[in-house]
Amino acid sequence: MVTVDSAALGHVLDSVDLRVGIARRVTLAEGGLLPLPTGAATLVYIADGAVSGHPPLTAGCRLDVDRTAQIVAVDDRPLSASLVSGDAFLTLGRAPIALEAGAASDLVVVDLEFSDSASMLAAVLPDPITVMSFDSLEPAAAALAGSMGPTDPATFPTRQGDPVICRMMAQTVLLSVIRAWAANGCAPAGWPSVSKDPFLDRVVEAIHEQPGREWTVERLASVGAMSRSVFAERFRSAIGRSPADYVTEVRIDTAKRMLSAGRSVSETSRELGYASDEGFSRAFRRRTGLTPSAWRAGELTAVPA
Repeated sequence: MVTVDSAALGHVLDSVDLRVGIARRVTLAEGGLLPLPTGAATLVYIADGAVSGHPPLTAGCRLDVDRTAQIVAVDDRPLSASLVSGDAFLTLGRAPIALEAGAASDLVVVDLEFSDSASMLAAVLPDPITVMSFDSLEPAAAALAGSMGPTDPATFPTRQGDPVICRMMAQTVLLSVIRAWAANGCAPAGWPSVSKDPFLDRVVEAIHEQPGREWTVERLASVGAMSRSVFAERFRSAIGRSPADYVTEVRIDTAKRMLSAGRSVSETSRELGYASDEGFSRAFRRRTGLTPSAWRAGELTAVPA
Protein backbone atom coordinates (compact mmCIF):
# COMPACT_ATOMS: atom_id res chain seq x y z
CA MET A 1 0.00 0.00 0.00
CA VAL A 2 1.31 3.46 -0.93
CA THR A 3 1.26 5.85 2.00
CA VAL A 4 0.93 9.60 1.62
CA ASP A 5 2.74 12.04 3.85
CA SER A 6 0.13 13.73 6.03
CA ALA A 7 1.74 17.14 5.57
CA ALA A 8 1.68 16.75 1.78
CA LEU A 9 -1.95 15.66 1.87
CA GLY A 10 -2.78 18.59 4.12
CA HIS A 11 -1.11 20.96 1.66
CA VAL A 12 -3.21 19.64 -1.22
CA LEU A 13 -6.44 19.80 0.75
CA ASP A 14 -5.66 23.33 1.93
CA SER A 15 -5.15 24.44 -1.68
CA VAL A 16 -8.66 23.35 -2.72
CA ASP A 17 -10.91 26.39 -2.94
CA LEU A 18 -14.24 26.42 -4.74
CA ARG A 19 -15.77 29.40 -6.45
CA VAL A 20 -19.00 27.49 -7.10
CA GLY A 21 -20.47 24.29 -5.69
CA ILE A 22 -24.05 23.77 -6.86
CA ALA A 23 -25.78 20.54 -5.87
CA ARG A 24 -28.73 19.03 -7.68
CA ARG A 25 -30.66 15.82 -7.27
CA VAL A 26 -30.93 13.54 -10.29
CA THR A 27 -33.30 10.60 -10.41
CA LEU A 28 -32.62 8.05 -13.13
CA ALA A 29 -34.93 5.26 -14.21
CA GLU A 30 -33.34 1.95 -15.11
CA GLY A 31 -31.28 2.52 -18.25
CA GLY A 32 -31.31 6.30 -17.79
CA LEU A 33 -28.14 8.22 -18.65
CA LEU A 34 -26.36 11.09 -16.90
CA PRO A 35 -23.78 12.65 -19.28
CA LEU A 36 -20.79 14.36 -17.66
CA PRO A 37 -19.19 16.51 -20.40
CA THR A 38 -15.59 17.53 -20.82
CA GLY A 39 -14.36 20.78 -19.33
CA ALA A 40 -16.56 20.54 -16.23
CA ALA A 41 -15.64 19.19 -12.80
CA THR A 42 -18.43 17.12 -11.29
CA LEU A 43 -18.82 15.22 -8.04
CA VAL A 44 -21.44 12.44 -7.89
CA TYR A 45 -22.65 10.65 -4.76
CA ILE A 46 -24.82 7.59 -5.26
CA ALA A 47 -27.54 8.02 -2.66
CA ASP A 48 -29.51 5.00 -3.87
CA GLY A 49 -29.36 2.49 -6.68
CA ALA A 50 -26.46 1.54 -8.95
CA VAL A 51 -24.77 3.08 -11.99
CA SER A 52 -22.12 2.02 -14.47
CA GLY A 53 -19.88 4.17 -16.62
CA HIS A 54 -19.43 4.70 -20.34
CA PRO A 55 -16.55 4.19 -20.87
CA PRO A 56 -16.47 1.52 -18.13
CA LEU A 57 -15.15 2.61 -14.73
CA THR A 58 -12.54 -0.15 -14.68
CA ALA A 59 -9.34 1.77 -13.97
CA GLY A 60 -7.94 2.93 -10.69
CA CYS A 61 -7.80 1.72 -7.15
CA ARG A 62 -10.45 -0.33 -5.39
CA LEU A 63 -11.24 0.23 -1.72
CA ASP A 64 -12.92 -2.76 -0.14
CA VAL A 65 -14.42 -1.93 3.24
CA ASP A 66 -15.61 -4.33 5.92
CA ARG A 67 -18.54 -2.22 7.06
CA THR A 68 -18.69 -4.01 10.42
CA ALA A 69 -15.03 -3.89 11.34
CA GLN A 70 -14.30 -0.68 9.39
CA ILE A 71 -11.18 -2.26 7.90
CA VAL A 72 -9.99 -0.85 4.59
CA ALA A 73 -8.18 -3.08 2.13
CA VAL A 74 -6.74 -1.86 -1.16
CA ASP A 75 -7.20 -4.23 -4.05
CA ASP A 76 -5.20 -3.68 -7.23
CA ARG A 77 -7.72 -5.59 -9.32
CA PRO A 78 -9.89 -3.53 -11.70
CA LEU A 79 -12.77 -1.63 -10.21
CA SER A 80 -16.23 -3.06 -10.52
CA ALA A 81 -18.02 -1.57 -13.49
CA SER A 82 -20.84 -0.53 -11.17
CA LEU A 83 -21.05 1.99 -8.36
CA VAL A 84 -23.69 1.42 -5.72
CA SER A 85 -25.32 3.31 -2.89
CA GLY A 86 -22.68 4.98 -0.72
CA ASP A 87 -20.02 5.26 -3.45
CA ALA A 88 -18.63 8.58 -4.71
CA PHE A 89 -17.23 9.61 -8.07
CA LEU A 90 -15.26 12.70 -9.10
CA THR A 91 -14.38 13.75 -12.62
CA LEU A 92 -12.33 16.82 -13.52
CA GLY A 93 -13.75 16.77 -17.04
CA ARG A 94 -10.73 15.66 -19.03
CA ALA A 95 -12.84 13.21 -21.03
CA PRO A 96 -16.60 12.75 -21.50
CA ILE A 97 -18.23 10.17 -19.24
CA ALA A 98 -21.82 8.99 -19.01
CA LEU A 99 -23.31 7.19 -16.03
CA GLU A 100 -26.04 4.65 -16.78
CA ALA A 101 -28.47 3.48 -14.13
CA GLY A 102 -28.62 -0.30 -13.73
CA ALA A 103 -31.71 0.19 -11.58
CA ALA A 104 -33.78 3.15 -10.46
CA SER A 105 -31.17 5.44 -8.89
CA ASP A 106 -30.99 8.63 -6.85
CA LEU A 107 -27.82 10.66 -7.42
CA VAL A 108 -26.51 13.82 -5.81
CA VAL A 109 -24.64 15.71 -8.54
CA VAL A 110 -22.45 18.66 -7.57
CA ASP A 111 -21.22 21.00 -10.30
CA LEU A 112 -17.83 22.35 -9.23
CA GLU A 113 -15.89 25.42 -10.27
CA PHE A 114 -12.47 25.92 -8.71
CA SER A 115 -10.89 29.24 -7.87
CA ASP A 116 -7.98 30.30 -10.07
CA SER A 117 -5.29 29.34 -7.56
CA ALA A 118 -6.84 25.87 -7.19
CA SER A 119 -6.78 25.23 -10.94
CA MET A 120 -3.47 23.43 -10.43
CA LEU A 121 -5.44 20.71 -8.64
CA ALA A 122 -5.89 19.03 -12.01
CA ALA A 123 -2.14 18.59 -12.17
CA VAL A 124 -1.97 16.48 -9.01
CA LEU A 125 -5.18 14.43 -9.23
CA PRO A 126 -6.02 11.64 -11.64
CA ASP A 127 -9.28 11.78 -13.53
CA PRO A 128 -11.60 10.24 -12.59
CA ILE A 129 -11.42 9.36 -8.90
CA THR A 130 -13.73 6.65 -7.62
CA VAL A 131 -14.19 6.01 -3.90
CA MET A 132 -16.17 2.88 -3.20
CA SER A 133 -17.81 2.60 0.23
CA PHE A 134 -17.36 6.34 0.72
CA ASP A 135 -20.15 6.21 3.30
CA SER A 136 -18.04 3.87 5.44
CA LEU A 137 -14.75 5.69 4.94
CA GLU A 138 -16.20 9.18 5.51
CA PRO A 139 -19.61 8.71 7.19
CA ALA A 140 -20.11 12.35 8.21
CA ALA A 141 -19.29 13.66 4.73
CA ALA A 142 -21.47 10.98 3.12
CA ALA A 143 -24.41 11.99 5.34
CA LEU A 144 -23.83 15.60 4.29
CA ALA A 145 -23.68 14.60 0.62
CA GLY A 146 -26.89 12.63 0.94
CA SER A 147 -28.71 15.70 2.22
CA MET A 148 -27.59 17.98 -0.60
CA GLY A 149 -29.68 18.97 -3.59
CA PRO A 150 -33.43 19.46 -3.16
CA THR A 151 -35.50 16.85 -4.98
CA ASP A 152 -38.03 19.51 -5.99
CA PRO A 153 -36.19 22.84 -6.45
CA ALA A 154 -39.44 24.68 -7.19
CA THR A 155 -40.59 24.16 -3.61
CA PHE A 156 -37.29 25.39 -2.16
CA PRO A 157 -36.97 29.12 -2.91
CA THR A 158 -33.47 30.57 -2.65
CA ARG A 159 -32.75 32.01 0.77
CA GLN A 160 -30.15 34.52 1.86
CA GLY A 161 -26.80 32.80 2.19
CA ASP A 162 -27.75 29.64 0.27
CA PRO A 163 -24.94 29.92 -2.36
CA VAL A 164 -22.34 30.33 0.40
CA ILE A 165 -23.68 27.42 2.43
CA CYS A 166 -23.92 25.20 -0.66
CA ARG A 167 -20.33 26.00 -1.63
CA MET A 168 -19.09 25.20 1.88
CA MET A 169 -20.99 21.90 1.92
CA ALA A 170 -19.66 20.97 -1.52
CA GLN A 171 -16.11 21.79 -0.49
CA THR A 172 -16.40 19.64 2.64
CA VAL A 173 -17.61 16.63 0.64
CA LEU A 174 -14.98 17.18 -2.07
CA LEU A 175 -12.14 17.35 0.47
CA SER A 176 -13.42 14.15 2.08
CA VAL A 177 -13.46 12.34 -1.27
CA ILE A 178 -9.87 13.38 -1.99
CA ARG A 179 -8.79 12.44 1.54
CA ALA A 180 -10.45 9.02 1.36
CA TRP A 181 -8.81 8.35 -2.00
CA ALA A 182 -5.34 9.45 -0.87
CA ALA A 183 -5.29 8.35 2.78
CA ASN A 184 -6.37 4.78 2.06
CA GLY A 185 -3.62 3.81 -0.32
CA CYS A 186 -4.93 4.82 -3.75
CA ALA A 187 -2.45 7.64 -4.40
CA PRO A 188 0.41 6.68 -6.74
CA ALA A 189 3.98 6.65 -5.49
CA GLY A 190 5.42 10.14 -5.25
CA TRP A 191 2.02 11.81 -5.01
CA PRO A 192 1.41 14.71 -4.75
CA SER A 193 3.63 16.48 -7.22
CA VAL A 194 2.23 19.75 -8.51
CA SER A 195 4.39 20.21 -11.54
CA LYS A 196 6.27 16.92 -11.81
CA ASP A 197 9.28 19.13 -11.14
CA PRO A 198 10.51 18.92 -7.53
CA PHE A 199 12.22 22.32 -7.79
CA LEU A 200 9.03 24.05 -8.91
CA ASP A 201 7.03 22.12 -6.32
CA ARG A 202 9.32 23.60 -3.69
CA VAL A 203 8.56 27.11 -5.01
CA VAL A 204 4.78 26.59 -5.05
CA GLU A 205 4.84 25.18 -1.55
CA ALA A 206 6.83 28.19 -0.31
CA ILE A 207 4.29 30.60 -1.84
CA HIS A 208 1.38 28.83 -0.16
CA GLU A 209 3.18 28.62 3.17
CA GLN A 210 4.14 32.32 3.18
CA PRO A 211 1.82 34.23 0.84
CA GLY A 212 2.65 37.51 2.58
CA ARG A 213 6.38 37.32 1.96
CA GLU A 214 7.92 39.79 -0.46
CA TRP A 215 8.22 37.36 -3.35
CA THR A 216 10.35 38.69 -6.18
CA VAL A 217 11.17 36.57 -9.22
CA GLU A 218 14.77 36.45 -8.05
CA ARG A 219 13.79 35.20 -4.60
CA LEU A 220 11.43 32.56 -6.02
CA ALA A 221 14.12 31.45 -8.47
CA SER A 222 16.55 31.01 -5.59
CA VAL A 223 14.05 28.79 -3.75
CA GLY A 224 13.91 26.63 -6.87
CA ALA A 225 17.69 26.72 -7.31
CA MET A 226 17.43 28.21 -10.81
CA SER A 227 18.46 31.30 -12.64
CA ARG A 228 15.84 34.02 -12.99
CA SER A 229 15.27 33.47 -16.71
CA VAL A 230 15.15 29.66 -16.53
CA PHE A 231 12.80 29.77 -13.54
CA ALA A 232 10.35 32.22 -15.14
CA GLU A 233 10.12 30.12 -18.31
CA ARG A 234 9.74 26.80 -16.49
CA PHE A 235 7.18 28.20 -14.08
CA ARG A 236 4.97 29.63 -16.81
CA SER A 237 5.23 26.42 -18.84
CA ALA A 238 4.30 24.17 -15.90
CA ILE A 239 1.78 26.31 -14.01
CA GLY A 240 0.30 28.26 -16.91
CA ARG A 241 0.87 31.78 -15.58
CA SER A 242 3.65 34.09 -14.50
CA PRO A 243 5.12 33.77 -10.99
CA ALA A 244 3.85 37.24 -10.04
CA ASP A 245 0.32 36.45 -11.20
CA TYR A 246 0.32 33.18 -9.27
CA VAL A 247 1.51 34.91 -6.09
CA THR A 248 -1.29 37.45 -6.44
CA GLU A 249 -3.91 34.71 -6.93
CA VAL A 250 -2.73 32.88 -3.83
CA ARG A 251 -2.78 36.10 -1.82
CA ILE A 252 -6.30 37.05 -2.94
CA ASP A 253 -7.68 33.58 -2.26
CA THR A 254 -6.02 33.63 1.16
CA ALA A 255 -7.51 37.07 1.74
CA LYS A 256 -10.99 35.76 0.92
CA ARG A 257 -10.68 33.07 3.58
CA MET A 258 -9.32 35.53 6.15
CA LEU A 259 -12.05 38.09 5.49
CA SER A 260 -14.76 35.40 5.55
CA ALA A 261 -13.42 34.34 8.95
CA GLY A 262 -13.94 37.87 10.28
CA ARG A 263 -10.43 39.30 9.98
CA SER A 264 -10.27 43.05 9.36
CA VAL A 265 -9.19 44.55 6.04
CA SER A 266 -6.13 46.18 7.61
CA GLU A 267 -5.06 43.02 9.40
CA THR A 268 -5.46 40.97 6.22
CA SER A 269 -3.57 43.55 4.19
CA ARG A 270 -0.62 43.61 6.59
CA GLU A 271 -0.43 39.81 6.92
CA LEU A 272 -0.38 39.37 3.15
CA GLY A 273 2.47 41.78 2.64
CA TYR A 274 0.74 44.78 1.09
CA ALA A 275 2.34 48.16 1.74
CA SER A 276 -1.04 49.84 2.26
CA ASP A 277 -4.73 49.03 2.59
CA GLU A 278 -5.31 51.00 -0.60
CA GLY A 279 -2.91 48.83 -2.58
CA PHE A 280 -4.51 45.69 -1.19
CA SER A 281 -7.99 46.98 -2.03
CA ARG A 282 -6.98 47.73 -5.62
CA ALA A 283 -5.50 44.26 -6.10
CA PHE A 284 -8.50 42.59 -4.48
CA ARG A 285 -10.99 44.53 -6.58
CA ARG A 286 -9.16 43.76 -9.82
CA ARG A 287 -9.51 40.04 -9.08
CA THR A 288 -12.98 39.88 -7.55
CA GLY A 289 -14.84 42.99 -8.69
CA LEU A 290 -15.47 43.93 -5.04
CA THR A 291 -13.57 45.83 -2.39
CA PRO A 292 -12.31 43.75 0.56
CA SER A 293 -14.77 45.45 2.91
CA ALA A 294 -17.70 44.69 0.58
CA TRP A 295 -16.58 41.06 0.25
CA ARG A 296 -16.23 40.73 4.03
CA ALA A 297 -19.63 42.26 4.68
CA GLY A 298 -21.30 40.01 2.13
CA GLU A 299 -19.70 36.85 3.46
CA LEU A 300 -20.45 37.61 7.10
CA THR A 301 -24.08 38.58 6.52
CA ALA A 302 -24.74 35.70 4.10
CA VAL A 303 -24.39 33.02 6.77
CA PRO A 304 -27.66 32.66 8.69
CA ALA A 305 -27.48 33.15 12.46
